[in-house]
Amino acid sequence: MRAARCTQYGPPGALEVAEVDDLEPGPGEVLVRVHAAAVNYPDVLIVADRYQVHAPLPFTPGSEFAGVVAALGPGVSGPVVGSPVAGAVLTGAFAEQVVLPAANLRHVPDGLDMVHAAAFHVTYATAYHSLVTVGKAAAGEWAVVLGAAGGVGTATVDVATRLGLHVVAAASSHERLAVARKLGAEGGIDYVHEDLKLRIRELTGGDGAHLVVDPVGGDHAEAAVPALRRGGRFVTVGYADGKIPRIPLNLVLLKDAVVRGFEIRTLRQYAPEAVAAGDRARAHMVHDGMRPLVSRVHPLADVATALTDVAERRTTGKVVIDMTAGE
Repeated sequence: MRAARCTQYGPPGALEVAEVDDLEPGPGEVLVRVHAAAVNYPDVLIVADRYQVHAPLPFTPGSEFAGVVAALGPGVSGPVVGSPVAGAVLTGAFAEQVVLPAANLRHVPDGLDMVHAAAFHVTYATAYHSLVTVGKAAAGEWAVVLGAAGGVGTATVDVATRLGLHVVAAASSHERLAVARKLGAEGGIDYVHEDLKLRIRELTGGDGAHLVVDPVGGDHAEAAVPALRRGGRFVTVGYADGKIPRIPLNLVLLKDAVVRGFEIRTLRQYAPEAVAAGDRARAHMVHDGMRPLVSRVHPLADVATALTDVAERRTTGKVVIDMTAGE
């Protein structure tokens, strides 16, 4: 099978596509023929060996995929061979085959093709649980989304709007803010040229945000916490800025604020009921017309370009690798 291979840590430009051995599912595992795989910023960090989890060389990067079940390992009774599924792994998705535990697969919601199914699971689960499970969002509240034009950001704006929140999008340019507005954001802040703290307060009527969801980190996170209203919540989900923020705890004290982190890889272990509820809620949203924003689709041969574009923030929404391109 064909697979993207990382043989040295560094920028994604060094990735190559090579022929490797086909995979076989072990006990409790499922073999999936991958049709599409989405690019996420953590993939860039893993290739650079800057992620919080280390991937030994050599390896196939890629975490989020959709495809069809090709074979079941010993002891596995489903899903049925040939059925459409989506899932996530730490590495291995940028290949024509992937093997993973059966419990880590999800049914593809009706209405999603393979490209959109690949772009849906990780980012939309992150968005939903950041807002609901961790952020305790309620309809009518003000939610600020940092990095609102990226993969997690667009998903969070989309889900928050559908949940009845008033959304303020923050991004690095007016062009990127326009993307968030099309998804339902009521206000926008260009945090490169505007005072983020001041503008959050202005756009939320002076009291500040009930909730901030932050996949960016860095200075923008440090500016957003003071713009919370009393009792507000701040949810950190990633550090695309490359800088882990330093939040002064006196601000948390004075605001009576809640600061929480969300990490999707471990959610099923400690909150299975919340995962099931989130799956049902997002399936209903898909039924009502929700679709991930996919801005670019590349063949596997262009995987290095795709990751480089994400690393350098030249994209909006999600970038997807189409494994079937050229077949």
